[in-house]
Amino acid sequence: MTLPTAQRIRLALENAIVDGRLAPGMRIDPDQVAADYGCSRTPVREALQALEASGLLIVQPKRGTFVARLSVPELMERFEVMAQMEAFCARLACRRATPDDLARIEAANLACAAARTDPDRYYAENTAFHQAIYRAAQNDFLQAETLRLQAILQPYRRRQLQAPGRVARSLEEHRRIATAICAGDGDEAARAMTDHVLVQGERFQDLVALVGRLAPQAGGVALR
Repeated sequence: MTLPTAQRIRLALENAIVDGRLAPGMRIDPDQVAADYGCSRTPVREALQALEASGLLIVQPKRGTFVARLSVPELMERFEVMAQMEAFCARLACRRATPDDLARIEAANLACAAARTDPDRYYAENTAFHQAIYRAAQNDFLQAETLRLQAILQPYRRRQLQAPGRVARSLEEHRRIATAICAGDGDEAARAMTDHVLVQGERFQDLVALVGRLAPQAGGVALR
C-alpha cells in the first residue's frame, strides 16, 4: 500500500537528518521539497509540522524551517536524559529479554565488530545494537520515546564516532553492556549503558568542538 505523500516526505526528511545528509542548522526549502515530490505545499507543510513536533526541525518566523541545531547545554540535557532512558532499557532487558532478543543483541554486537573499520557502516550497526536493547525491554512506550530521542541525537552521535579511537572504545563498551544483559545483571547493565551514552570528560570537549563546527547553512539534498 502506498503511503500518503505527507508521510513519505516526513520519512524521507527524517532519514536524511538521521543519516547526516541534512546537517544541523541546514535550511529546508519547502518549495524544493514540493518540486521533488511533484506535490502541492499542503503535504509538505504537514510533514514539516510533524517533524517540528518531534524535535527534528525548528521553525523560525520570517526566516524559515531549519534542521534542529542544539546548543551545548541543550545537548548535554538530552544526553543526560538519553543515558537514563537507555540504562532503563538495559535494566529491563535483563529481566525481560527473550532468547530471540538476546540473539539479536549478540548479532548486532558482532555486526558492529565487523564494521569497525568503516565509520558509516559502524554507525548503522551501532544504531541497530541500541535498538535491539530497546526492543528487549518489552515496553512499547519506553521504546517509542527512546527511539524519538535517539533520532534527535543521531546527527551528533554519528559525528562523535569519528573521533580518533572512539569506535574501539564503543566496541568495548558494547561488550560490557551485552555481557551484563546476557548475565541478567541489571545494575551492571544500567551502569555500563550510562557510561556508554553519557557525555563527559574528553567526550564533552569533543562535543563542544563539534557544535562549534556545525554552522547554520542553507540548501538541501535530493529526497527521491
